[in-house]
Amino acid sequence: MLLKIYPENPDPRKIETVLECLREGGVIIYPTDSVYSMGCDMMQPKAVERVAAIKGMKADKANFSIICNDLSNISDYTKPFSTEIYKLMKKTLPGPFTFILNANNKVPRIFQNRKKTIGIRVPDNPIIRLLVQEYGNPIISTSIYDDDEILAYTTDPELIYENHSNMVDIIIDGGFGGNIPSTVLDCTSGEVELIRQGKGALDDFI
Repeated sequence: MLLKIYPENPDPRKIETVLECLREGGVIIYPTDSVYSMGCDMMQPKAVERVAAIKGMKADKANFSIICNDLSNISDYTKPFSTEIYKLMKKTLPGPFTFILNANNKVPRIFQNRKKTIGIRVPDNPIIRLLVQEYGNPIISTSIYDDDEILAYTTDPELIYENHSNMVDIIIDGGFGGNIPSTVLDCTSGEVELIRQGKGALDDFI
């Protein structure tokens, strides 16, 4: 199903359609503030395995991130981290950054990688943040790649539908996406280490 949802004014009925899909263990594709991503309810192992299978990997090796609505519930899934890192997250989020933090025991074992870390995203996109807020559980996030040798990420929702409609349950058309992924920052050591330079410019906040 291709579901058109306008970021400026998300239709509550369409949001509820997506929420029902997630409750039933469905897999969705949705817009972020960077590239389109695929995900499901983090707390449903079969759904997480399904996303991993679509990506051609095992769940415990997939390094998925989770989408949170804001900073208030991040500590539910991470071990304590420094005030400096929290201040940086507060400056940069919502925004196109992924923060890698140490995961705590509330993160399902199937979702944890061997390093027991977790990527945290709070995208500056009202559709996915509203979904997470209304749903209650974090939604996992993994980028949608393109087979094109020039463009690494598909930006057109209708093209995403053509390529993935037989793999997932709902594809949200939230308008054209970007083709630059989030900037990834590893904070597991207590220091901030740039792992991937993406859309987010850290220099703007330091």
